[in-house]
Amino acid sequence: MASSTTASSRMGGLGLGIGGIGLGLLVPADAADERAREMGREAGAEAARAVLRLTGAVQHYEWGRRRRARGEEGSLVARLACGGGGEEEEEDGDGDDGRPYAELWMGTHPSAPSSLAASGESLREWLARRGPAALLGRAVAARWGGDLPFLFKVLSVAKALSIQAHPDRDLARALHALRPSTYRDDNHKPEMAVAVTEFRALCGFIGVQELKDVLRTVPEVRELVGKEEAAKLLAAKELDGGIGVKSHLQSAFTKLMTASEETVSEAVSKLKSRLNIESKVRTLTKKEQLVLSLEMQFPEDVGVLSAFFFNYVKLNPGEALYIGANEPHAYLSGECVECMATSDNVVRAGLTPKYKDVQTLCSMLTYKQNFPEILRGDPIQAHVTRYTPPSEEFEVDRCLLPQGESVTMSPVPGPSIFLVMTGEGEIRADSMLDEGKAKVGDVFFVPAHTEVRIFGSGPGCMQLYRAGVNSRFFS
Repeated sequence: MASSTTASSRMGGLGLGIGGIGLGLLVPADAADERAREMGREAGAEAARAVLRLTGAVQHYEWGRRRRARGEEGSLVARLACGGGGEEEEEDGDGDDGRPYAELWMGTHPSAPSSLAASGESLREWLARRGPAALLGRAVAARWGGDLPFLFKVLSVAKALSIQAHPDRDLARALHALRPSTYRDDNHKPEMAVAVTEFRALCGFIGVQELKDVLRTVPEVRELVGKEEAAKLLAAKELDGGIGVKSHLQSAFTKLMTASEETVSEAVSKLKSRLNIESKVRTLTKKEQLVLSLEMQFPEDVGVLSAFFFNYVKLNPGEALYIGANEPHAYLSGECVECMATSDNVVRAGLTPKYKDVQTLCSMLTYKQNFPEILRGDPIQAHVTRYTPPSEEFEVDRCLLPQGESVTMSPVPGPSIFLVMTGEGEIRADSMLDEGKAKVGDVFFVPAHTEVRIFGSGPGCMQLYRAGVNSRFFS
């Protein structure tokens, strides 16, 4: 009997008794424990695949809009950060704390990773701990490891950002190895901006004919470029294959950007004086008006003069601009949703108090001369427009959902981040850790292979943006 008792004590699970006699229809304890562990893993995996609320990270760059802007609506970034109940919400819920609210980051970049709203844990760490393959999808995890391949942002621009470009992969690796404190990662940074309000930017070099007009009519630029380089560009033919023009353009632009501070200061002063005088007898061109406003923001800066070399672009709400590697640009004003490869690499050369790497910028640019394509998106279903750039890392959906309407976002093989820009409603999925109510500023992480249903409950239109891996990556 002692041996039977010992055996019974080592057995667990289900015991059947007939007439008080114990029978051996029992499940071993180790099997029961393993089943319990398996059920725990399944429950944990289900929780891990749930749609999660995130808190984005606010960046207070000097060029950003204030919380309350005199004479105009305050920063969209501030409204989103506060509407979402994040750490940026002021105790009294009103007033201006004096800081610029420039960018809202949603992603896993180590400079400013998003966090789980419920626990405060970094999304980057949470993905690593839970296992990226199930959450990001096998193809995404195999290609990009445990990080989101895209970084999702909102920008509120009050004054010009720097004359800048983003390096391609090879240059990014070299710059990161050389100066890791300045170039903080080794990834490239193609990006796309979707205008939320009217959005203005400089992007890419102007065409040959317009460049010739600049050299003829802007003596301050012609002086810094030099007679020899100006003559070469003025003699260039637009249809010569572009090779000669690119070489002359690079030489002339480099001479301008590397001119001494004294020479630049004198040229900008002459330009300002001349345009102010001429404005009394003629209407200044839009580019001339722009350079005067840039001079007010950045006196004596070479970026004021270099603006003449770039296309002046104005986006209406819903229009988008894609900027590839090694292309010069500068955002000027307005608010946008921005998506890019997960990187923070920026090479700057003007219109900024930050570090300028002029030689690197002048040597890295493509010197293509064409007006950038304005993207208007493609309707993929009722209420949803998709913006698909050439880069495999990202795409953006814009959803405008009237009160009482709904839309279903089909499962995709990669992760997504959703942002509620305006309005309110509900976000529903098979795995939700809360009731799914959605209001201005709410940010959600949606794992791969998750269907999401969105309901607009008004008043007004619910405006929502989704960032995800480019659909072409999976085809």
